[in-house]
Amino acid sequence: MAESWVNSAEALGSDLHLELAGAGGRRAALMRALRAAIRGGRLAPGTRLPPYRSLAADLGIARNTVADAYAELVAEGWLTARQGSGTRVAPRADPPPARRTGAPAARTGGARPGGSRAEGERAPENAPRPVHNLLQGSPDAAAFPRTAWLASARRALTAAPSEAFGPGDPQGRPELRRALADYLARARGVRTDPDRIVICSGFAHALRLLGGTRALRHKAAVEAYGLDFHRSLLAAAGIRTVPLPLDEDGARTEELATRRDLRGVTTVLLTPAHQFPTGGPLHPERRATAVDWARARGGLIVEDDYDGEFRYDRRPVGAVQGLDPDRVLYVGSVSKSLSPALRLGWMVLPDALVDEALAAKGEREGWVSALDQLTLADFLESGGYDRHVRRMRQRYRRRRDQLVAALAERAPHIRVSGIAAGLHAVLALPPGTERSAVRAAARQGLALDGLADYRHPDAVGPAQDGVVVGYAAPPDHAFAGALDALCRALPPSDSSTSR
Repeated sequence: MAESWVNSAEALGSDLHLELAGAGGRRAALMRALRAAIRGGRLAPGTRLPPYRSLAADLGIARNTVADAYAELVAEGWLTARQGSGTRVAPRADPPPARRTGAPAARTGGARPGGSRAEGERAPENAPRPVHNLLQGSPDAAAFPRTAWLASARRALTAAPSEAFGPGDPQGRPELRRALADYLARARGVRTDPDRIVICSGFAHALRLLGGTRALRHKAAVEAYGLDFHRSLLAAAGIRTVPLPLDEDGARTEELATRRDLRGVTTVLLTPAHQFPTGGPLHPERRATAVDWARARGGLIVEDDYDGEFRYDRRPVGAVQGLDPDRVLYVGSVSKSLSPALRLGWMVLPDALVDEALAAKGEREGWVSALDQLTLADFLESGGYDRHVRRMRQRYRRRRDQLVAALAERAPHIRVSGIAAGLHAVLALPPGTERSAVRAAARQGLALDGLADYRHPDAVGPAQDGVVVGYAAPPDHAFAGALDALCRALPPSDSSTSR
């Protein structure tokens, strides 16, 4: 029997897809294909090409044909060849391809592209690309606990049963659900057991799943300020959102039982530990009012505990879910505590909703890696998660203190709020100055969101001018520069109120 291709020595080396076409023989066709791949950017400078024998076997041509083509391209300057380093794509001085115009730049956070500009309003033409990122929504990426996470991954892989490498259970790995039940009870006051936990990839994924259950039907109450992205997800599921006004004590939950336009609402979405984005916890009386409403109406509360671990100047605020586990759906994730790149979250559900959520999710886990789930389970059980959160709590508090100190020195007329917890603050601005402040920030190379970006379009009452400052994302060495740019962008104390 002829030797199998996959076992032959010629099959060694990296794969390289090339199509040989055109006149002039195999060598000329190979050279054209390689030049086109390099010129088009598919083969980047420094890319190591397969050995002669490997590429010849892949393409079905003679080894000497590949050797001759490589040698000629080296002579032309397309490739380099060094003893022990193989044949590589040569460095080139050509400029990178021009960026495609007309597409919005990628954002690392914020409610929607375009900052707080009105619809159709263009960004200042002289605004540079952002140098500093003060958008909310991202933790310090450089602080991810790589060493501890890798140690947990190794232990988790070593101990993982073989069935963990098969099709995933849509409810999530039992190891993680057990670890979460223990952690959430201890750290957040959540009352649950592993069977009532469903793993998801974050709050947005949870909303998509709940949109297919009786938890979210037709109309839901939401806070007057929040992420437009979340409201859009509900709208896509055919759910109309009605805003609850906010004050210094959080959402005015007493209006759930009294307002005419809230009749028929059986679900309310709240951020009770740290209202997003205005800051501050939901007052205990209003927590109780929301739970009483849910009991009387047969309704449900969806609790978004997006950054409940980070508090600085107050005692921990427990989850509303602990007041009534049968009326509160608790949703959390590691997007703020560890990294949004992990795509790991969880729903703690009333018993009656677990099967509905699993039916909406499907028969197999299609979102969250089982290996990441096992790693997080070990990270929780080993104490690595607690140690990381405590360390980051101190780090973010120092950032918060730097922000407050800079404002007190350079912009004492600006009131800052929402700083007792979380990863962002709100700076109240003089009426009529929000748009100009966001434009000034862009000219300073600063990515920043206006408070208007988060206001529900149906919210009543006067809108407050302000900016939302995320202080977690910038690296330590750049944070002072980001604060300097912020202070330069803020309106002076005698700023005009005209837009």
